[in-house]
Amino acid sequence: MPETKEELEQKPEVRKELARAGGEKKPGEKVKARGTDKFWFVTHGLLLIGCTVFYYLIGSKLIPLLQAEVDFSRRLLRGFAIIVIILAAAKAVRVYAIGRIEDAVTRFTLQRIQYLVAALLIGVIAVSVIFVNWYPALTALGVGSIIVGLAVQTPMKSFIAWIYILIRQPFRVGDRIKIDDATGDVIDVGYLDTTLWEFGGQYISGDHPSGRTIRFPNEKVLDSIIYNYSWALFPYIWNEIKVSVAYQSDLEFIAETMQKITEEELGEDMIKRVEVFRELLAKTPVDELEVHERPRVIFRVSENTWLDAIVRYVVPPREAGRVKTRLIKKLLAALNAAPEKVMFPAGANR
Repeated sequence: MPETKEELEQKPEVRKELARAGGEKKPGEKVKARGTDKFWFVTHGLLLIGCTVFYYLIGSKLIPLLQAEVDFSRRLLRGFAIIVIILAAAKAVRVYAIGRIEDAVTRFTLQRIQYLVAALLIGVIAVSVIFVNWYPALTALGVGSIIVGLAVQTPMKSFIAWIYILIRQPFRVGDRIKIDDATGDVIDVGYLDTTLWEFGGQYISGDHPSGRTIRFPNEKVLDSIIYNYSWALFPYIWNEIKVSVAYQSDLEFIAETMQKITEEELGEDMIKRVEVFRELLAKTPVDELEVHERPRVIFRVSENTWLDAIVRYVVPPREAGRVKTRLIKKLLAALNAAPEKVMFPAGANR
């Protein structure tokens, strides 16, 4: 049974696209910390209190230490306290911000980014604790980073593009896309590159998988046009079949026959699914009147001495080739069965 509009609106990707297109989005439920999360928050608080107490004791000379030892101990306690604050902030972000995201893939990826940022901050704090005069060390590290950055400019650009893919989501794993000359289904989006499972390509026509994988650096998404066949609000594409007929043919019969056969091949469930997505598009600036759930037949004057009878229909991208093959066989069989009404062009140009 096709999904209803209400069921589709509950899907995270559909709700997100509706919000992006200007439609309504229900506010997310309030995220509450679990018992283990509260335990870690309390632990972080106790550690901060302990650091404050020891910091005061060392500064008050109650613990007999040399001045150099006092300075190092206080610097160590300050660094440890800042690290605890960083870890507590990261935990809060993970629970109350990232935890609100419904998509599991996005949650996991954002958590990896968060771990990376926290590790970098902790590393900077550790350097400042170990080195008394940390400015020269930081300067040397900055110069070294510039040199390394110039050496790995393309990987860094691809990493930034990965963050762009994550935030803007021009495509996701599972989407069918075309970028430059590469066309395929996205099977992996890594830190530096994206992998497609190619369809069509050099050795095979149509939309059948070729068996090859395509890997390109993520930086290509920053300066290339991306065609995505998997928009959450309308995961279908239009396809059409053209048949050339003579001017003397019964055009009414041809239109009725082509539309009837196409509707039977697509099935009533498919037509109802398109109708549901048509209702979703009504909530966006897209002109939903141009989305027809049932096939349409139009006639166009050819450059030669005949007419083109074209049946246009909506189909899932991955089924376009199979549906077209079945339709061509059935359409030709039905039209050839009525030669008195359907006259095909004669001659070598047929």
